[in-house]
Amino acid sequence: MNLLPEFRTLRPNTLAEAVSVLSAEGAQALAGGTDLLPNLRRGLGLPTTLVDLGAIADLAGIAVLPDGSLRIGAGTALETIAEDASVRGAWPAIATAAALVAGPTHRASATLGGNLCQDTRCVFYNQSEWWRSGNDYCLKYMGDKCHVVVKSDRCYATYHGDVAPALMVLGAQVELTGPGGQRLLPVAQLFREDGAHWLTLGHGEVLTAVVVPPAARWRADYVKVRIREAIDFPLAGIAVALQRDGDTLGGLKLAITGTNSAPLMVPTDALVGTPWNAANAEALVQAVRKTSNVLLTTITPVKYRRRVLLAMTRKLVDQLWSGA
Repeated sequence: MNLLPEFRTLRPNTLAEAVSVLSAEGAQALAGGTDLLPNLRRGLGLPTTLVDLGAIADLAGIAVLPDGSLRIGAGTALETIAEDASVRGAWPAIATAAALVAGPTHRASATLGGNLCQDTRCVFYNQSEWWRSGNDYCLKYMGDKCHVVVKSDRCYATYHGDVAPALMVLGAQVELTGPGGQRLLPVAQLFREDGAHWLTLGHGEVLTAVVVPPAARWRADYVKVRIREAIDFPLAGIAVALQRDGDTLGGLKLAITGTNSAPLMVPTDALVGTPWNAANAEALVQAVRKTSNVLLTTITPVKYRRRVLLAMTRKLVDQLWSGA
């Protein structure tokens, strides 16, 4: 493991100060550091300034708003989200996703904003400096080709965040603050499917909060597949939100992670208003297959990741349908 590169650290007390310093060239936000600091030790990134957001009190906290929606500050620890009674009671899929991230000590430090904005990963990228240099680097960092899809003009490193898909199926929005003011956008629009440029954050923008609408009649859950029961990133993750109207699907939303360069919604509108049966289950599985793009970005075989993604999709929807 390499030594950390040289950089200065700033610790602003207000959001306005943070936005100002993050607008400078070479500045990078630091929250819990559970993703960023290990990458810097591997020689991945050369920031000139790390902007520690930990002193900004407004970035942390969980509140149920007067309209029944949920607001979670981006600086809130995943451990806090997983254990919060209001989240567990009305939005349990978010608590489940937060509780499945890494291990207990990671969740105590890692934040919601950091988990959403975490770097994409690949077996050709998350290596030591000497390994990467011996392989002429890659399109994501210092190189000119993707080792996963050699003739591609974009990076196929994979996004492995757990919380994003749960928020997406619940219709959540992210609150962003930058030099141009504040804006809201759906969680799905925070990402683009390019492993090297996976976030749509503007220059100097900070993710300040997530707002989730009232749960209403939606039942939702998140499942992940990983090699070990702790620490590991998802090889495949599936979030589903479902409404049941008697014998028909009153609503169905599904998002996947760990398979593409961004967490993605799977088209499900055609199934709404129809019964949940074997034919529709197969149609949903095929929609997931078509949306996913499982490639050699982890040490686990591609066929296994694809098959377990499809199998867990059917199993999760079956469970939510029966429970509803």
